[in-house]
Amino acid sequence: MAKRERVMRMSVEQPLWRALSAYRVLTMLYAVGLFATAFEDFVRPWIAVAYFAVLCGWTLATLPRVANAARCTRRFLAADLTIALTGILLTPVADAHERVQSGGPTLPSIWTAGAVLAFAIKGGWRWAAPASGLVAVANLVERGSPARDTVHNVILVCIASVAIGYVVEVARASERTLARALEIEAATRERERLARDIHDSVLQVLAMVQRRGAVIGGEAAELGRMAGEQEVALRTLVSGGLVPVSRVSEDAAEGAVVRAVDEEEPEPGGPVDLRALLAPYAGALVSLAEPGAPVPLPPVAAREVAAAVGAALDNVRRHAGQDARAWILVEDEPDEVIVTVRDDGPGIPEGRLDQAEGEGRLGVALSIRGRLRDLGGSAELISVPGQGTEVELKVPKDVTSTRGKAEQR
Repeated sequence: MAKRERVMRMSVEQPLWRALSAYRVLTMLYAVGLFATAFEDFVRPWIAVAYFAVLCGWTLATLPRVANAARCTRRFLAADLTIALTGILLTPVADAHERVQSGGPTLPSIWTAGAVLAFAIKGGWRWAAPASGLVAVANLVERGSPARDTVHNVILVCIASVAIGYVVEVARASERTLARALEIEAATRERERLARDIHDSVLQVLAMVQRRGAVIGGEAAELGRMAGEQEVALRTLVSGGLVPVSRVSEDAAEGAVVRAVDEEEPEPGGPVDLRALLAPYAGALVSLAEPGAPVPLPPVAAREVAAAVGAALDNVRRHAGQDARAWILVEDEPDEVIVTVRDDGPGIPEGRLDQAEGEGRLGVALSIRGRLRDLGGSAELISVPGQGTEVELKVPKDVTSTRGKAEQR
């Protein structure tokens, strides 16, 4: 069956980088506008003009640098912060002393916060704290004294940068945890699928060889014993399985990467008549009751339902005896198809299914319930000791829509 690999990339910080790029451009224009409106008040405007020429050129040229974490290197961050600090320290040189003492804006104004936020997004709060500390020192030197408004602005920058840095670190940890959970879920689904296939083929054959060998005796008994040992070992393997190590992206901006989610590609062709797949099960001991009209289901769903019915009949032969009778009833409802398998065996003792699952015998758990669960349906087993067992399988007709809703949850 055709399969494909779905690659999922999760990056909670990428929107922050895009927001930072926009912030840098907007605050650059804001700082230039403030200077333009107060141009006549500057005592050395040519210094401010030269600085803004550098600031504008740097901001526009380095937009690709703040596009993601991989391009935002430590060297760039250091240079970016240096430009911000230089602008702050040049303010008393270019601007009038009265404006500086009265709390006038520095040359870079709020553009400085963008340089500090870049540290926070790149390295978390541990990088943001020293960067905001340097900005605080530069503002105090520019003003000459710890005025109220200066301290207020410095504290705001420090709190905002440290808070954003902390949020980024928490988001990255959550991202890695989610990637690991998705891989475990994908590995579990694949392991269950393999376990169903193995149970329907290899394990059934090994169990039959064990039983027949014990009956025949002699060398066949030894062969049956070996088959029994291999059955136990194989059941242990498929019920345990291995979960791959979670992966991370080569580019930090792309976040965690999950490549272990395999999906079955849809097959060409229209619906399949479920009756045609169930007809081979009918025989002297198995009665099939079906509607007179076709029972259409998607190909994958039809095969899985038929396989679940086969697994239920295998359980009848294995646990109720070769002479046990079974009945298959197919009901075509408007929104779902219901298939019921009933036998006249001795029934299942209470707690036996849980015990079998603990021993690695996953016929009911995987070959029946697992198949229906993957289709968005359900499988209910009703058994009364001495009155046989009944397995009711329900599968929605719109399997694709149902599975999509399950994934969205």
